[in-house]
Amino acid sequence: MSWAVPGGQRAQVADVDRAVEVDPCHSYILAVLAQRASGTPGFSANFAPPGRAKISRRRLRPGGYAVQVLTRIDLRGETAASLGWQRLAGALPRARLDVEAALEAVRPVCEDVRLRGAAAVRDMTRRFDGVDLATTLVPPSALQAALAELGGEVRAALEEAARRARLVHEAQLPRDTVTTVADGATVTERYVPVGRVGVYVPGGLVAYPSSVVMNVIPAQVAGVAEIAVASPPRPENGGLPHPAVLAACALLGVTEVHAVGGAQAIAMFGYGTADCPPADTVSGPGNVYVAAAKRLLQGRIGTDAEAGPTEIAIIADHTADPVLVAADLVAQAEHDALAACLLITTDPGLADRTDGELARQVAGTRHRERVEAALAGQSACVLVDDEDGALAVADAWAPEHLEIQAERAAELAFRVRNAGAVFVGPFAPVSLGDYLAGSNHVLPTGGTSRHSGGLSVLTFLRGIHVVACDAAALAEVAPYIDALGGAEDLAAHVNAVRARATARESGGSAPGSSTATARSTGRP
Repeated sequence: MSWAVPGGQRAQVADVDRAVEVDPCHSYILAVLAQRASGTPGFSANFAPPGRAKISRRRLRPGGYAVQVLTRIDLRGETAASLGWQRLAGALPRARLDVEAALEAVRPVCEDVRLRGAAAVRDMTRRFDGVDLATTLVPPSALQAALAELGGEVRAALEEAARRARLVHEAQLPRDTVTTVADGATVTERYVPVGRVGVYVPGGLVAYPSSVVMNVIPAQVAGVAEIAVASPPRPENGGLPHPAVLAACALLGVTEVHAVGGAQAIAMFGYGTADCPPADTVSGPGNVYVAAAKRLLQGRIGTDAEAGPTEIAIIADHTADPVLVAADLVAQAEHDALAACLLITTDPGLADRTDGELARQVAGTRHRERVEAALAGQSACVLVDDEDGALAVADAWAPEHLEIQAERAAELAFRVRNAGAVFVGPFAPVSLGDYLAGSNHVLPTGGTSRHSGGLSVLTFLRGIHVVACDAAALAEVAPYIDALGGAEDLAAHVNAVRARATARESGGSAPGSSTATARSTGRP
């Protein structure tokens, strides 16, 4: 595969080393080199431009700052109808979560936990985390001590985040419904919570007490009876998870917390150990090994999603403030060197102004190296003709987070089809959603918002149909069951209905029939 770059050169993606000599600043090449340098397993760059798109490379000014920080993909002249996901798949930059590549590394870990339980978890914790724990359970005293030592401002922020999240998730609760399909025949839809949930809270580059809020609150609102949290042990904290994570658990009333991370934590929730009974559902973000363990254990345990590297798309027009646009791109990039950032704009002038702001802001950001790797590796600015084209590109990319900083932003937001969450206007940044919007920040990544939504109370609920039918209602549909059962050659199905008709004709009543139940209870 190859594509044109300015000056008539061509970058050969099948030969990265040779392509470095041809065009060392092409974003695909930068992505591959960043991946090589990081040595991150399970991820790869996924960026190959569409047929007629024009791509401009980075130009460096003296001192090393890029005049053009983001690679540009020029889709002007393309109709919105032509910018579907089938055509743009692989054309827009994104780090790809290659769970399959990690499955073989995770399989023996999960199998060992299945066979040896707590002993296997202890061995892996000693090997991967450098601590030897006799039990994964965090003592209740440690939870209360972490809460007591939590700073007042952080505690107040967590309490307000929990209050807002509870309001939003309580509004999601579905009500049981009774549908009368015919006289004497009803179907009741019941929503029943799972019995036990395992929540995974990562603890790699930084601690995420906000993830405790985002996972625990919807499970509590759903009515889950038992909630257990697992987070990696930290040697500097005496083998316990990060104090902020422990404090968040204590604040929300979670009393069962385990000091275990990675794939072994998911296996612990799936198979159970002497310290931790098995869960019905597991939720929470994590690295590629956590995602692989979730995939491996699907069917044994319910899972929320296979979360990949975080991402943001921003639709912005001439009214957008480049300072705010750049700030939001940098904020997302600081999560991870594999974070993906996509600016979609109808205004080339805004693209230029945003590049200038990025150069200024990146130079002074705390996690500069991480941000630079993300912006170089799998980020771009897409130029389109109009807002229809911008929405088409956003829907094709199906981002985890989508900001709209444009005229009529609210109207455009309700035309979006594919996004984990949409943030409307200049005062609703993704950072608000990460912490205090009340919405959930556990969202689909890697384009999966085309078919999946974010974490909610529905993650922890199951719909159960309760079917009630009296004798007359069954007799009314018996001919249809005769016809369909006969068409499918399932004679016993037909006979099961005929037996009841025969009993009715002879004056009997089937034991435990719904007719008797309805008459005795007064309920349909």
